[in-house]
Amino acid sequence: MGTLISKAQAVISPSGQLGLTVPPPMDRAQLVRAIIRGALSRDTEYARYAGRTSESPNAAAGFLDYLFATPGDQCAPEFVFDRLRWGGLIVYASWDPVQVERVSTQFGAKVGFTVERSPTFIRQSFFGLPLPWGKRVHFFAARKTQLIFPGTMTDRFTYDVQLVRKATGTQPWVVQKQIPEYSNVLWRLRERFADASMDLVANRARKLVDKVFPVFLTREAAFLNILQRDLPKQYAERVPKVLSLDKDKRGLVRRMELNWLRNGGPQLTQMQFAQQSTDLLRALHDVAQIIHLDLRLDNFVITDHGVGFVDFGSAVRVGEDLSESQMLTTLFEEMMQTSSIQRMLGKMKKAGKVTSRIITASHQKMDKAVDLFYLAVQINSPHKNPDFRDLVRFDAQSPEAAALATLTDQVLRPDDPENPTYRSAADVLVALNRVAQQQQMQQLQPKTAAPAPAAAAAVKK
Repeated sequence: MGTLISKAQAVISPSGQLGLTVPPPMDRAQLVRAIIRGALSRDTEYARYAGRTSESPNAAAGFLDYLFATPGDQCAPEFVFDRLRWGGLIVYASWDPVQVERVSTQFGAKVGFTVERSPTFIRQSFFGLPLPWGKRVHFFAARKTQLIFPGTMTDRFTYDVQLVRKATGTQPWVVQKQIPEYSNVLWRLRERFADASMDLVANRARKLVDKVFPVFLTREAAFLNILQRDLPKQYAERVPKVLSLDKDKRGLVRRMELNWLRNGGPQLTQMQFAQQSTDLLRALHDVAQIIHLDLRLDNFVITDHGVGFVDFGSAVRVGEDLSESQMLTTLFEEMMQTSSIQRMLGKMKKAGKVTSRIITASHQKMDKAVDLFYLAVQINSPHKNPDFRDLVRFDAQSPEAAALATLTDQVLRPDDPENPTYRSAADVLVALNRVAQQQQMQQLQPKTAAPAPAAAAAVKK
């Protein structure tokens, strides 16, 4: 299996937590090696996600798919939570079954994990064959199933989103998205608006749980079904698919299950990341006629099928008229004023960093240009999402990055702001393909030949 210390299968550094005796380095290596050989060598998930290494110098800042721990390691659930990808696994091993039981109890106490393999043991093996007299290696495995650690305040997630295990079906883990409990919403609002009266906060929490969240979850389910119906298969595989719905008496969705678009596809170049993202956005806008409106890097994934988008809770149809619903009109007006994307667009517009009339006119509106704006911003900084540290090869000083920066600058600040060249995702995709081809031609030229025109020059053609 190669070295045990890699980006996707890291052994935690010792820290002496939990008051346990730190085993000698040889024992630690034996424990981890025994688990890999005896419990994971034929595991298809481990073979797929733990064999990947990263060439990025920033790999240590990313997330892990597998994390091995032994007695004496720092393995408190809150620490492990911040080191694993969503869906990643911690595997804890020890010679002592009491230690394994003690640590597994912590991860089974509703702290953002699900214990997937209860405490058990294997015997040390020889060339993959278990020895009847081999020493017992005790272990358990827990999967990170929640997006945020319980009790943590965040503005990023509105719904209760977690991975749940299915007893039947081809997908053992699915994404469950549901309306949060009233008590949880009340707590969040009280933390955020400490000066507001209790009655006001309670009424707001009740409205969110009973009216607002169900309406938006119902809309999201509808949009996802439209995407599966209208998008060609190669694009439909890169957005979530609704597997099941639970509705209330009003017909509004309270909970839905989606297929898990797991991060961990083949590593992409920055150019490939930009091309695939832009192509998917083109399909959303021009084929499915849907505007995402929340294309933060948190809502990008890199799967075996390529770059995908998730979280369509803020989406609208192209040309959709919300005037028939006063609640939707009010909520979307509030969203246009408060969303991080709209705030950034407003600041960059004011500072002269965005001058394209197509984009500036979309400020605080439900327009395709809002998606185009944020896509152009995201292309230049894929590693702002730690999940992408080993999934996108990115060097800010590379010719590729320079060419893409030149292109996105033309998208945001064209030579003629009133008549910009790039008015849609389709326009940007054509330019990306042209720049990529120019770069390939440069790479094929002999080093002694006269330098070809800079790839960035292709942007303005």
